[in-house]
Amino acid sequence: MKIICVGRNYLAHAKELNNEAPAEPVLFLKPETAIPPKKLPFFYPDFSNNVHFEVELVVKINKIGKHIDAAFAHKYYSEIGLGIDFTARDVQEECKKKGLPWEKAKAFDGSAALGQFIPKEELDLEKIEFELKQNGEQVQIGNSSDMIFSINELISYISRFFTLKIGDLIYTGTPKGVGPVQKGDLLEGYLAGKKVLETKVR
Repeated sequence: MKIICVGRNYLAHAKELNNEAPAEPVLFLKPETAIPPKKLPFFYPDFSNNVHFEVELVVKINKIGKHIDAAFAHKYYSEIGLGIDFTARDVQEECKKKGLPWEKAKAFDGSAALGQFIPKEELDLEKIEFELKQNGEQVQIGNSSDMIFSINELISYISRFFTLKIGDLIYTGTPKGVGPVQKGDLLEGYLAGKKVLETKVR
């Protein structure tokens, strides 16, 4: 199982980090160890002083595919969930300054919190609403209609480079509103009004 992540897929988020809107999807990978064991909290890493939350829609692949046409991409997933792409922002900024890869800022152990999945038939795929609360207060709100690249476009694009296998996860990008987490925080994710994710920070 692999985790494929998409960066800068919401225009407002790209702008808040002073990035240009991409002409094609920005991809990076996380290892399986980025998903924390069930029921365990997110442990703040000792190599960062500025970890940010980034809530994202997550697509679970249910069929092996390569060079998938966007018109048929809907056949390759049946569930959508929520995840948090935890980012060591200080480490990432240092990597970017040096022109280095981001993986140690994005792909460290526990950096891909994952909630429950909902059958896609229960969602309006044209405008999937989701939000993240931090200690009970809304900090991010998103809608799939605001994506630069849709879920089907992402599946098609990604499959040009990586064979998609059953169980692979695609983190589809985060809307604006990312911010820092602190030890003791409670993060709660809602998908179409239903709570599907809860993560404590330790």
